[in-house]
Amino acid sequence: MKSRNLVKKLLWILVPSALLILLDQFTKIEAAARLAGRAPFVIVPGVLEFSYIENTGAAWGMMAGARTFFIILTLIVIAAVIYVVIRIPDISRYKMLMTSAVFLISGAVGNLIDRVMLHYVRDFVYFRLINFPVFNVADMCVTACVIALIIGICFIYRNDDFSFLRLHCPGKQAEGGDRA
Repeated sequence: MKSRNLVKKLLWILVPSALLILLDQFTKIEAAARLAGRAPFVIVPGVLEFSYIENTGAAWGMMAGARTFFIILTLIVIAAVIYVVIRIPDISRYKMLMTSAVFLISGAVGNLIDRVMLHYVRDFVYFRLINFPVFNVADMCVTACVIALIIGICFIYRNDDFSFLRLHCPGKQAEGGDRA
């Protein structure tokens, strides 16, 4: 029964993640085909435009050329998220956490594909009004995850709700408790 629940849980994460990754890759392919080497496509003058760049770093090009670092970091994040997903209790209270995992995995994998295959990330959405870094669908997924986690941690979950992540060492005394 446990393995069936695990498969169900992983499918609940992997199917929507795959769809978001496909959307990310499709929009990046279209952006490269339609925007590369051209003037920005203005949506709202002075506010929003599509402007294609090839980013070898993080936001604003920080840490440009640190491809290996970003690949390793991304793989560690993906492994950590999968670990958390496997440990999350299968109850409705944790649906927001599971949804956050979908967005984080989608964003991480979407940009990982670019870094591995192209050696840069294709970005194309630019909020000129606030000079926000040019971003893509994968970045939107990561941002949605972070916003959901902040809301969840601040307003929904308590510290006890994350007890499923504690490592349980046999023979070790429980915090604040006595050995039997």
